Amino acid sequence: MNDGTKAGRNLFDATRSGVLLMALACIWCAAAQAQSPPTNPDNAVVGDDQPAPALPAANTPEERERTAWKLLTDALGDAKHPQTRIQALAALGLLRSPRAEKMITEAMKDLDVDVRTAAALAAGQTKDRNLTTPLRNLLDDKEPQVDFTAATTLWKMDDKSGEDILMAVVDGDRKTGPNLIHGTEHDINKELHDPAAMARMGALQGASMLLGPFGFGITAYEYIHKSGGDLSRVAAIEDIAQERTEPIHKELVAALGDKDPAVRAAAAKSVSDYHDKATSMAVYALLADPKQPVRLTSAAAYLRTTGAPGPPVVSLAGKAVTAKR
Repeated sequence: MNDGTKAGRNLFDATRSGVLLMALACIWCAAAQAQSPPTNPDNAVVGDDQPAPALPAANTPEERERTAWKLLTDALGDAKHPQTRIQALAALGLLRSPRAEKMITEAMKDLDVDVRTAAALAAGQTKDRNLTTPLRNLLDDKEPQVDFTAATTLWKMDDKSGEDILMAVVDGDRKTGPNLIHGTEHDINKELHDPAAMARMGALQGASMLLGPFGFGITAYEYIHKSGGDLSRVAAIEDIAQERTEPIHKELVAALGDKDPAVRAAAAKSVSDYHDKATSMAVYALLADPKQPVRLTSAAAYLRTTGAPGPPVVSLAGKAVTAKR
């Protein structure tokens, strides 16, 4: 690696950190504006305006599996509510199966820019190398937030196909020669040099990391803020879940019944790699939860508890291990 390439990558790392900090700042600034409703109702987080479905009588594992998949499939096919599709994609990011792979790939063709962005983020959550090819197709998306998200997702998956897009962001108004970046060349949208546009993209990605199944973007933060959701408890659940002990297991199962929907969703996600029947059935009960993000997260988590594969588990030592089937 020559000095120029090293310098470019060091600069990218510094800029990526700056974008994340900007994202977090945007999220917290949004909290001060949470008193006013979203300007576009379709962008609001859907969950309170739709009744929870009654769970069908499911006496066999096969029937419960069909119910879980139907919940995810119906949500991803909801043509009227982009945010519902986004929430379905956030849940599908918990799975790593051919069926989930196909659903995420199809969502990358969605007409809604935020849904395509969510599909790219979900692909990254799965850590599924089979999704790198459809992600590369998004590098020429007409919307800059989509190709930027695809490029950053590929980078995190150790695929440098979108490096020219990332370097264009680093370079600002300077021209980046394609021959310096693995011979790749994509259409660089001028908005990738616009600080305001980049702040929004950073906010979307930063919020997605924090808010998980509640969708991504400022409106999701406002939703949790208004409903009294406690993100600190969600973060604590994600931290302690890395320690696989029986006392923590019991604590996470108890959290499935918490009054805070964000906590219930986080708990469902956190117990997804426990495969005992009691945990599985406790998660399945949340498929009738009154909050849609909880239902969708629990549907994916239930499938995981019954053996559906998910992303590799990262141990406390930082090494990836394969989740038990």
